[in-house]
Order: sequence, then C-alpha cells, then structure tokens
Amino acid sequence: MISDRMAEILRALQTSDWPDVAGGVAETLGVDGIAISAGSRPGASEVLWSSGAGARAFEDLQLTVGQGPGPDCLAGGTAVRVPDLGLTPAGRWPALLRETPALSVRAVFCFALRVGAITLGVLTLVRDAPGRLTPEQDGDAGVLAGLLTRRFLDPGDAWTPSSGRPALSAPGMPGPALPAPALHQAVLHQATGMVSVQLAVPLAEALLRLRAYAYGNERPLADVARDVVARRLRMVPNPSPGQSPGTSNDPGTDQSTGTSTEPGRGPSPDPNPPSLAADKD
Repeated sequence: MISDRMAEILRALQTSDWPDVAGGVAETLGVDGIAISAGSRPGASEVLWSSGAGARAFEDLQLTVGQGPGPDCLAGGTAVRVPDLGLTPAGRWPALLRETPALSVRAVFCFALRVGAITLGVLTLVRDAPGRLTPEQDGDAGVLAGLLTRRFLDPGDAWTPSSGRPALSAPGMPGPALPAPALHQAVLHQATGMVSVQLAVPLAEALLRLRAYAYGNERPLADVARDVVARRLRMVPNPSPGQSPGTSNDPGTDQSTGTSTEPGRGPSPDPNPPSLAADKD
C-alpha cells in the first residue's frame, strides 16, 4: 500500500512531460536528497540525475572510492538501508566512511532498479540526520524505484529536458546541475582509455588508477577524467630501475620532487601511491 501523496507523484511521472516532482518526492519520503544512477556492475555506474548538494556529493564519493551502499545495491540487486552512517562498522566501506564525516549526509537508503534478475541502476535517498524510513516511506520508495525502472527502459528525453535542467528537479533545488549524462559517461570512458594507453595497463586497472588519483587528491572522479581528456593531466608509468618515482621527460614535472607543476605555480602535493604518478602538460 502506497501513500496518497506518492500515488499522485507516480501518476504525474507517467505523463510524457516528466513534471518537476523532486521536492514532493523528498518530502514524501522524508529525505533531503535523491539520486538516480545506472550501471551494470559496481565501478561502472553513472549518475544520471540528482537533487540536493548532499546527494550529488555522496554519489561522487561512491564513484571515486568504488564502494558504499550504492555499489552494494547494484551488485546484490537488493535494497541497502543505512539509517546511521556513524554506526556503520569501519571495515564495511573503509574508504567511504573515512570521508563521509565531511559531508552532510548521515543516512542513506538505496533501492535497486531491477528487471527480473538484471539490475539496471540504483535509486539513492540521503538524509542529513540519522534515522530509519517509516514502513510507509520504505514502501513508497520501492514502488518509485519500480516506476523509474520502467521509465529507464524507455526514457525518451527524461534525463535531458529541453529546459536544460535535470529532469524531475524543481526550480530552486540546491546543488549544481549535472552535465548531460551521455557526455559525462563518455568523458570517463575516454579518460579510462587514454590512461590505459599511457600506462600500458588493462582498462579495469586504468579506472582504478584514475580512482586512486582522484581519491588521493580529494577531487571528484569526473573532474579528474575531464582533465585527462583535455590533456591537462597525464598519468606516468611506474618508474624504471634507477628512476625516481613520478618523473618523466615532460617539462611540466619537477624532477627534484617527482610532483607535477604548472606555469606560475609551485609543485603540487604528492598524495599518490608509489605505483601512480601524474604529469600535467
């Protein structure tokens, strides 16, 4: 049984114009932010849409570290509910939990977008205060995930409305707009391919290197990918015997420190593990 308010939202979402309902969804489910991601496996998901700065920041963090309730939901195809991130055992998602205190998010609820045994994506709800969803809210979220799955299979212009705003988002909703999903995903894939060639490693390892660099430099993975594609950032292979880590023949690298420099700036910090180095052209 779903709530009357969610029933109204679901009826509205079944129209062709995808009205602005983000505010109503958040209020009905008692959350502060919503995100929808797509992907066939953890580590290969893509944020299609988000509302609220907290939801966007949390999705970026999960994408960067490659772990969290979202990836677990995608892998298992079942809902993952975390009513209090502060009480989560440190060993469950160690990299994620080290960073979440800096975010506003305190509770996360992930629902799989599934067709039979196939999981297509995840509906993520975030809350700025710990606490469980009520049984009614939990049921509403599950039904919403089902509708989004059907719309996902035939999205039309659902994710890129002519207004330029992400679909479902209400005017004035906080948080920066997402770039067009197809472009955002293409940039990450292109950057992964470029790093694979630069380091002579398989694509899966190239993505791990990108993640390691993003995490070490406290940057969103998408921003690092854009820098790679724009050739502002170039990954350097592991040093050969006798060569200092992180050095190359590129004039943009400080040979004394093995860190990257740009004209007019001093050497940047070197947070990379020994197997990863970066050059800025």
